[in-house]
Amino acid sequence: MRYYYPEHLAAYRRLEREGLTQWNDLFEQDRTDDFEAFPNRAFLERVLPEQPADVLEYGCGTGAAACFLAARGFHVDAIDLIPEAIRLARRFAQERGLDVNFSVQDVCAMPATSKQYDVVLDSYCLQSIVTDADRSRVLTAVRDRLKPNGRYILSTAMYDPTRVYEDDFRYDATTGICYQKTTAPIADAVHLDNTWYLPHRRHLRPEALQAELQRAGFHVVSQQGGDVVATRLG
Repeated sequence: MRYYYPEHLAAYRRLEREGLTQWNDLFEQDRTDDFEAFPNRAFLERVLPEQPADVLEYGCGTGAAACFLAARGFHVDAIDLIPEAIRLARRFAQERGLDVNFSVQDVCAMPATSKQYDVVLDSYCLQSIVTDADRSRVLTAVRDRLKPNGRYILSTAMYDPTRVYEDDFRYDATTGICYQKTTAPIADAVHLDNTWYLPHRRHLRPEALQAELQRAGFHVVSQQGGDVVATRLG
């Protein structure tokens, strides 16, 4: 089981059990109880194409952004790793009379495809994809799925000097990786200072995120912190 699976499985099971609608509802300080008030909505309203287009959203969670797009006439394929998340997303879309093609897929192991999109969207998924190899696979999959004039629209959590990492967490400022203590050398664990850790988050500085995207074959059109619009190079 990969490092990113248990946390997300537990979170979406809790969402389903407690009748919540989206990831932020798990955190009292961010809780809105409003499915429509997802975190990067204002950013999407600014940067989405004016005309309906074909969109792939990966890491869609319970489908708030996907439903937002579908309600505006976009044709949306949306994927998430966790079956419980997709089950909730389908229910929320059906309740709103929206047509979204939801499916369960691991974005770190996406199959080859010839289908391309006008927009590939990430609404706070990339921060949970931590290792260099996994991030490279994801960004390659995104680039392959973008039409030549398509846009990669990305929202991701960034390095914040005021963020406090609790005792079970360790932040590596060189790589931007936040590790979480684990009790055994399970898959993906690393051994640091006689303690086992699992990759947990990647919190990069803006310039490091931009450099990563450029290495992966993207041109950054605009960036405000972790809100990025990029296009394919070549």
